[in-house]
Amino acid sequence: MAWNFGEILDALPRVVPPEAPAFIHGDRVVTWGETTRRSNNLARAMLARGARPGDKVAFYMRNRPEYGEALAACFKGRLTHVNVNYRYKPDEVFYIFDDSDAQTVIYGSEFRDTVLQLKDRLSKVVTFIEVGDEGDRPPFAESYESLATVGDGAPLGIERSSDDLLFIYTGGTTGMPKGVMWRHDDLREAQLDALRRLGPAPESLEAHLDSIRAVGPGSRTLPACPMMHGTGLITAIGCMMGGGCVVTLQSPSFDAGELWSVVARRKVQSIAIVGDAFAKPMLQALDANPGRFDTSSLVSMVSSGVMWSREVKAGLLRHIPQVALMDSFGASEALGFGSSAMTKDGEVRTASFQIGPRCKVFDEDENLVEPGSGKAGIIAIGGPIPLGYYRDPEKTAKTFRTIGGQRYSIPGDWCTVEADGAMTLLGRGSACINTAGEKVYPEEVEEALKTHAAIEDALVVGVPDDKWGQAVTGVVAVASGAAFDEDDVRRHVRASLAGYKTPKRILVTRVPLRASNGKADYKTVTDFARRDLGLA
Repeated sequence: MAWNFGEILDALPRVVPPEAPAFIHGDRVVTWGETTRRSNNLARAMLARGARPGDKVAFYMRNRPEYGEALAACFKGRLTHVNVNYRYKPDEVFYIFDDSDAQTVIYGSEFRDTVLQLKDRLSKVVTFIEVGDEGDRPPFAESYESLATVGDGAPLGIERSSDDLLFIYTGGTTGMPKGVMWRHDDLREAQLDALRRLGPAPESLEAHLDSIRAVGPGSRTLPACPMMHGTGLITAIGCMMGGGCVVTLQSPSFDAGELWSVVARRKVQSIAIVGDAFAKPMLQALDANPGRFDTSSLVSMVSSGVMWSREVKAGLLRHIPQVALMDSFGASEALGFGSSAMTKDGEVRTASFQIGPRCKVFDEDENLVEPGSGKAGIIAIGGPIPLGYYRDPEKTAKTFRTIGGQRYSIPGDWCTVEADGAMTLLGRGSACINTAGEKVYPEEVEEALKTHAAIEDALVVGVPDDKWGQAVTGVVAVASGAAFDEDDVRRHVRASLAGYKTPKRILVTRVPLRASNGKADYKTVTDFARRDLGLA
């Protein structure tokens, strides 16, 4: 079976009642009947404005029903989704628009000022579509609501391909974000591969529809993390393909109290999070309000992207004993490295995963690491994987490598493997910092630090942190005669980079930042930062 998400969506009205909810956001409920009509209208409108199969559509908005509707429209119209991190500063947003060759930009009205600032530089963009507040919409932008509601909502009637693409932009370890290119068929197969570990999975469109007929539309799923990140996006796609309901939060920043209130009100069955950065405040809200929130509808919680500690899992299970806590180890470049499950009847160690069936662990010489040997290796996954990075053949060749005649995705994570297949994650072999699921490349922050008049040199490292997983930490050499003000330097960095890239702490070094050859000495600096912060 060759899969295409647009074909699945076109077939869903055969088995999903039109009155079934597709999206819930606050008091707003969008049914599947409405979603089908609106996404068909939007797809037809984008094509009428010059978009062609394969053209890129940049999504610059927070979690809301329009994200899912526009995603469906892209799938149906053979257009390529491009995620934009709404935390980025204007120049960073411009980079994504430009690097992806975006032909259409769909943006939330709250980001209107950034779009206005960039508009004259965006020579490749043909169509701007604004979502939300209609007041003061610029003349070059069209109303999303008008495009979604004008038309008869009929299917497009076009031939699609399993080679149609979806992009997931990730910071990775390259210093600048890169667009990971997923074929529809490969991404769908990777999703089904996870289902196959639990039991039979549908191997054809008709079998998929039969499974929905048998058990009803999919679950109500709440991506607590942003849909502009891989974890939230892939979770939402999986829910949509099953005819389920994607429930989203209204607050612009994560509010654990709001989450539990929505779970209770909307009878959410599954939640997607990014490790302890979400799970800790969720547990704190439950601890502070025992018995207040009805969590009886919850069946599962899924995390990916950052560490989810055993202690926090155990705390959540005290409040929600029926829930299964699923920890998935993967990346935008590779789904299915490993997984772990924890219930009230069984615990797992933090960072311990059962290695996936398509996974191999190689040493630096590309030899297989023997399970149980205690030797560290780099994780590789074969099977359905991305085509590579958009417009970056050099980085593609480094990450997507052929070993022994098999093509693998190797994003750079290291681990050890026990004799029973249990995998303990060690972290990225590069200097990339993973802070609450956001990837931060040190060089970018270092360059921002060094533009401050008081800073002569700087390195940036990640140190362990209970809340963020890793905390971005700057270690600087102060220019001769200059006064150092940590808060002032942090404000300086925040003025040019997204907030999550701003160091949580900036320390004045008492060790050399560089080796004799001039290269950054990250190991020495990391050890210094840990000692200085009392973590060693």
